[in-house]
Amino acid sequence: CLPLLLTVVTLATTACAEDKKAATPDKPMPKPEVTLSEQEWKKRLTDEQYRVTRTAGTERPNGEEYEKFNKQGDGTYYCVCCGVELFTSGEKFHSGCGWPSFYDQSKAKNVKETMDPDGHRIEVNCKRCDAHLGHVFDGEGFKTPTNRRFCINGVALNHVPKGGPAPKLLELGTAAVEKKKEEVAKEAGVEVKKP
Repeated sequence: CLPLLLTVVTLATTACAEDKKAATPDKPMPKPEVTLSEQEWKKRLTDEQYRVTRTAGTERPNGEEYEKFNKQGDGTYYCVCCGVELFTSGEKFHSGCGWPSFYDQSKAKNVKETMDPDGHRIEVNCKRCDAHLGHVFDGEGFKTPTNRRFCINGVALNHVPKGGPAPKLLELGTAAVEKKKEEVAKEAGVEVKKP
């Protein structure tokens, strides 16, 4: 029984640990609401947050973020990039995989799922800004309401204790939005004055 348990834990850990580029879907995905340049994301995020959320990286298992996650009480988990709600402590459970685990996303439904190109894993991203969060696995036998495990990188999450104020949402007035406004105005023959 012990060798079987070790095999299952090893497979779960390996499944989450692989760094890879985000999936390329067969059909076009809707554009995220929030788009920043690489330089703008780098200014807003730590190096590790940027590596994980913007380049589909994976933090090391059982690290500092996982330890913090295990100590966090009731509350809500928001996207570290754009501030939108992703999960709550109500969906949190201990899976033993070394990364934060949830059996479902929050009622806000701001997590999108996309099949990896290899067809073996489902990547999860923030719907609002396309931040890479981790992966979701089905049918692993956890006694949860969904029998799913959202294996999430802790650096992608901002925990706010129950009753605390939600983080401010990243505004849509980014450089990309401003550029698009200028293009539309130019096409309409309107002169754009810059401050």
